[in-house]
Amino acid sequence: MTSPRLLRRCLLAALSTVLAGAAAVGPARAQAAGASARSGAATAASTAAVTAFSDTFDGPAGAAVDPAKWQTETGDNVNNHERQYYTAGTRNAALDGQGHLVITARRENPANYQCWYGTCQYTSARLNTSGKFTAQYGHVEARMKIPRGQGMWPAFWMLGTPVNWPDSGEIDVMENVGYEPSTVHGTIHGPGYSGSGGIGAAYTLPGGQAFADAFHTFAVDWAPGSITWSVDGTVYQRRTPADLGGKTWVFDKPFFLILNLAVGGYWPGDPDGSTGFPQQLVVDSVSVTTGGTSAGGAIRGLAGKCVDVAGANSANGTPVQLYGCNGTAAQQWTVGSDGSLRALGKCLDVTGNGTADGATVQLWDCTGGPNQKWAVSAAHDIVNPQADKCLDVTNNSSADGTRLQIWTCTGGANQKWTVG
Repeated sequence: MTSPRLLRRCLLAALSTVLAGAAAVGPARAQAAGASARSGAATAASTAAVTAFSDTFDGPAGAAVDPAKWQTETGDNVNNHERQYYTAGTRNAALDGQGHLVITARRENPANYQCWYGTCQYTSARLNTSGKFTAQYGHVEARMKIPRGQGMWPAFWMLGTPVNWPDSGEIDVMENVGYEPSTVHGTIHGPGYSGSGGIGAAYTLPGGQAFADAFHTFAVDWAPGSITWSVDGTVYQRRTPADLGGKTWVFDKPFFLILNLAVGGYWPGDPDGSTGFPQQLVVDSVSVTTGGTSAGGAIRGLAGKCVDVAGANSANGTPVQLYGCNGTAAQQWTVGSDGSLRALGKCLDVTGNGTADGATVQLWDCTGGPNQKWAVSAAHDIVNPQADKCLDVTNNSSADGTRLQIWTCTGGANQKWTVG
């Protein structure tokens, strides 16, 4: 959907986080012990997610962003034929004193800035984390309220390091063009699928709502070989190497974060008489949360075997089972910031939103629902809080292919798990 963007500086930093967990072995299921075991799980439960990056933009009104987290780019962008000049300082990017970063686009040129087309007509701001933070996999999100108006182009996105666009890759978490007030786009760009040839999809709010009317959360869940996009927890797209038609997948390496508000360009077109200024992109928070190493982590249980997606099939409804550990992507799990457990770009899900003993678990699109929430207790149970039940190996069988389910927590060996 997008075209090349100008980046003047790029340094590489590494991110490494570890998913915690410890092995435990217990007795076979004894249902009479369920009440005490369940109580222990509920009181000790906590997700193993690690916040690798977070900015909630707290500070006095008019202050600059935290320089330990963000750097400010300056200049114009001939590649997209954008109209703004990105400035330093706080006139175009500042805290509002209420926990927000405000990026402001103005129709002005106080310093006689020169752009690719002559004297610049607009100023704005673009911030990135290059040289300060990079991510490789995890849950990447921003809560924002975007501007409105013809020619406006707000974006939250990432570039691969070191930058050699498009071969180094680009992940657009959210882009909006002003003539589509109800729609945002998520896109990937790489060698042979860049610019207007990027691979992506759109998400449209129901009922004619406009994204400029309220804050919304834009996110990707990024795992080895998959990227999944969501708006306010609703998944609308998943991409894997299979979507590239044989072209190279370049998204298994570090990327840094970018926030900007562009004015004009090939895609949105220029502002017109209907576009009011100043325009603002208001950012409430940005975070990257990961629950494992860059390649995810195994979850081991009964007989030392692993939680496994049957057949490495990412289709909705694929059974989740116990299987001999083999290190494949079907056994690589990360913990989302929302308490989900994720593999192959999808979530561990209690079938049919069930809460009864014996309700099976499966792989499904991440929805943020209570049947996809899990907590790891100090006793090494994996608990679904809605049901107040434990992830359980059916019939205490260690045979390959045994289906996993939820069951009243008993402390049995078929409910004990090593995460990571």
